[in-house]
Amino acid sequence: MEPESQIKRIRIYLSNTDKLKETLLYEALVFAARRYEIAGVTVIKGIMGYGTSSVIHSIKFWEVSDKLPVVVEIVDEAEKIQKYLDVVVPWIENLRYGCLITSEEVQVVLHKKGQKKGFFN
Repeated sequence: MEPESQIKRIRIYLSNTDKLKETLLYEALVFAARRYEIAGVTVIKGIMGYGTSSVIHSIKFWEVSDKLPVVVEIVDEAEKIQKYLDVVVPWIENLRYGCLITSEEVQVVLHKKGQKKGFFN
């Protein structure tokens, strides 16, 4: 990410049980972001929430599926984000249940690259 470029953050709100074929959707979104060389992705697991159905999901309530909210947060240059969205929005539009994608411009204060030393490298 270049300091003078337009930087965006998108947040994709879905369930930890949502799937794209046989793959968990949040995992598919992360691996797609990596393929599109997105600067950074974080998956945040919620402990409680509800969506358009107004059904509350929580770690407090016993549920067979342990269905919890998940937010996939992605930050990069606006152009790269748009190319990524062009691919993944159709995946999300085909979900059986509701979801939400938000987008906003952000100011990057620091972007320090680290050394590649991850589990999937």
